[in-house]
Amino acid sequence: MNKTCSLRRLCNLHEYLIKQHRIIRYKSNTCNDLKSFVLYDKFICERRSQSKCSVLVQVSSENSISDLYSYCSKFGSIKNIFHYQLAGSNHFVLTEFEDQSAVNTLLDQSTHVKDSNVIAVRSPFLWFRSNASKKNSKLLSTNDKLNVPFQTNQTMIEPNIKNIGLEKFDSLSDQMLLLLKCTQLNDIGTRLRFLTAMQIENSLKGIFPLSKVLPFGSSVNSFGKIGSDIDLVLMDSEIKENKTSRLIYHGKCVSNSRTQIQRNIEILGDLLQLFLPGCSRVKRISQARVPIVKYSQDFVGVECDLAVSNETAVNMSELLYIFGNFDYRVRPLVFTIKMWAREINLTNDTPGRWITNFSLTLLVLFYLQQEKIIPDIQTLVKQASNSDVRITNEGINCTFLRDVSKLHKDVENKKTLDQLLLGFFEYFASFDFNTNAISLNFGKTINKPEYSALYIVNPLEVHFNVSKNISSEEMERFRIELRNAAWTMESSLLNTNSFNLLDLFKGFDVNKKNQIVFEIQHQIKNSNRLVTVKDLFDDSQTQEDKRLT
Repeated sequence: MNKTCSLRRLCNLHEYLIKQHRIIRYKSNTCNDLKSFVLYDKFICERRSQSKCSVLVQVSSENSISDLYSYCSKFGSIKNIFHYQLAGSNHFVLTEFEDQSAVNTLLDQSTHVKDSNVIAVRSPFLWFRSNASKKNSKLLSTNDKLNVPFQTNQTMIEPNIKNIGLEKFDSLSDQMLLLLKCTQLNDIGTRLRFLTAMQIENSLKGIFPLSKVLPFGSSVNSFGKIGSDIDLVLMDSEIKENKTSRLIYHGKCVSNSRTQIQRNIEILGDLLQLFLPGCSRVKRISQARVPIVKYSQDFVGVECDLAVSNETAVNMSELLYIFGNFDYRVRPLVFTIKMWAREINLTNDTPGRWITNFSLTLLVLFYLQQEKIIPDIQTLVKQASNSDVRITNEGINCTFLRDVSKLHKDVENKKTLDQLLLGFFEYFASFDFNTNAISLNFGKTINKPEYSALYIVNPLEVHFNVSKNISSEEMERFRIELRNAAWTMESSLLNTNSFNLLDLFKGFDVNKKNQIVFEIQHQIKNSNRLVTVKDLFDDSQTQEDKRLT
């Protein structure tokens, strides 16, 4: 029994030290030095290159992986292999080759099923037929000699936050970093999103050689989490005319009108529904402000939204990517706030009158602007060069500094993540949402252009309110939960000088509020301050009354 307990303690200690090492390594890799900043265009280019060199193969089980590796090695040198399993015991292997020519050779040598009910489609999504002449390969283990990085049982589903070990860290800042590490979109998740985009792009290349399909939103803006939906956009590459060529392609003139976009959405919906493998539950939403096709990619296990020519959204993704990589504290704070909002049901997976993750992200960024940790957007606009100029087809100016490593960064704010988390709750708990609109462009509040429960100026389309959907009732509930979260943190810090992040996700504890009220009563009783406990909780006070107290 003693040996068992000692072994268990040793395992727990080892697990703790591993997580501690990961936190320290993350801190060192996400320092404030912008010299290591990777340009968004470079990030997108590298991920697209990976997808062009990759195929996704469905196998019968994990036992087939070594056999698949041996078979695919005939077509070229393999660079990486990732294995994951979806619900229903479906196993998939993402195989990345060193060169795109190997993928082309592999696809040329692949075959279609002789079945009159199956439409022959060339796609990077394949399945591996068992070899009847050989016995099943042994389960891949560390003893198998594969001269290639191999990662098995990759996480495709967001882990339960109760099981990631937050309670093993006394530091709230370390808990927030661990939450980010365990829930943020991982490498295979990003790879599969770009491969999903490449499937659609390849299907259109024959008739639209300049078309490209790009992920945008949380898939690329550095704020995505494991299992999140994929936002895709179909765009045309810029035409580079060959002035020396005397032969010119005939083409048809089309308008970029809303009617034309809606017709394109209908056609794309038919393409996905009738021809592309793995695409199911296709739904065309052509009447939305931005018409989209919603569908599920069953081989990847995610929901997808496909839009047409939404250049502004792509530029918005780059802007958020810049902010997310500007300071190591940005993303942990955003992830914690979004997790808090989800756990207490402030946000919802379906569209409606509640606050969205996008609005929450902008609120966090605005707060960090107040703390002088990230710059306002106008600073990025003023520092932009000619190569940074972007004007969309709709005439929207998306010009801002892309390479922020050129921006002089002298952050004086040294607050820790736990201080910023409490500061966020306190800042917006006392924020005047009735008269103030939030502008990240100027990094300060402005008067509301029109009534709305919450008004957040769209950073690129400045005439739009990104939070117009939020009802007054939901906004009031949000304000109350902000206050409750601040009470929860303050009461724990007052009593124990420590805080467990899981307590925040459980919601507000009335007993904690009663305890802190008692503490305040005791402090007031032993002081000469002219204030009552009633004053502290009286919502009917005017702003002037609050200032005087």
